[in-house]
Amino acid sequence: MCRVLAYIGPETPLKGLLLEPENSLINQTLDPESHPLLQLAGWGFGLWSQQLLNPDDPLLYHRPIPAFYDDNAKTVIPGLQAHTLLAHVRAAAYNSKTLLADENCHPFSFHDTPWIMAQNGALPHWKLLQRELLPHCKDNYLKQMHGTTDTEFLYVLLLSLLKSNDNDDIQSGFEDLLELILNAMKKLDLVSLTKLKIALVRPNKIIGVNYGFDDHGETNPKDDWKALRKEPNKDLSRSMLLEPMYLLMGRNYQDYKESFDIEVCAEDQATTAIFASEPLTVTTDDWLHIKFGEMVVLEKKDDKIIKKVIQLNV
Repeated sequence: MCRVLAYIGPETPLKGLLLEPENSLINQTLDPESHPLLQLAGWGFGLWSQQLLNPDDPLLYHRPIPAFYDDNAKTVIPGLQAHTLLAHVRAAAYNSKTLLADENCHPFSFHDTPWIMAQNGALPHWKLLQRELLPHCKDNYLKQMHGTTDTEFLYVLLLSLLKSNDNDDIQSGFEDLLELILNAMKKLDLVSLTKLKIALVRPNKIIGVNYGFDDHGETNPKDDWKALRKEPNKDLSRSMLLEPMYLLMGRNYQDYKESFDIEVCAEDQATTAIFASEPLTVTTDDWLHIKFGEMVVLEKKDDKIIKKVIQLNV
């Protein structure tokens, strides 16, 4: 179960997001919520900062080793700050087929687009599904695909479907993405539980999407994800499919050292937003839920965060 963390707000030291908090992304490599295994397949981040020589381009960092073993992290990260961040810890199967390489670490970033992408999810049978999906992919994105992961292929397909970077077209792009995947699975008799919890990020903007379908192709299952975890025969895959993504909004994040705490305020006064795979503070009441089937748009305008939650038509 991969981990995703996205941030927009004032320029803030990167160590306060990735190193110092007890539940930092690096520490989640050792102890992710409701997951028994270590996350050993690599990690990475992309950030934007006005302090960079090229502030309009993302600074990318990938390492195909466990984040807690990354000997560069404690020297590189303290020298960086960001107003926009997307970070990711990669989970993968414990077998010899898993390829550990920089090219397979999220987030993914291509030329000819302002967006970078990471996800906590999986597209089963994605190599076989290419029979049906490749005709929808644009050559300029396919040429930039260097890794062997389902997420990078999803990135190619999504970018190819976007008609523009407007919110309505992004929503349509995600809706078309899921429809194409499900139709391809049905045609090839490969329908499987598909969990897509995606963060699509550009400077001062986060698009968070929580959707997919179950092993019957149902895009709107009615189960309660918490109840599924309490049953004697726990269906963790279905529970994780339906679990929300999490959002924290507030201000003065920089005043709270070594934690993800924040000054909670009226939503129209928020200057900071954190989008994550799990609540990152001891008290979870302040975290908003991005429910299964929803897309959230977070954008910084005039130093305030504008939030819009959209029910996807899938």
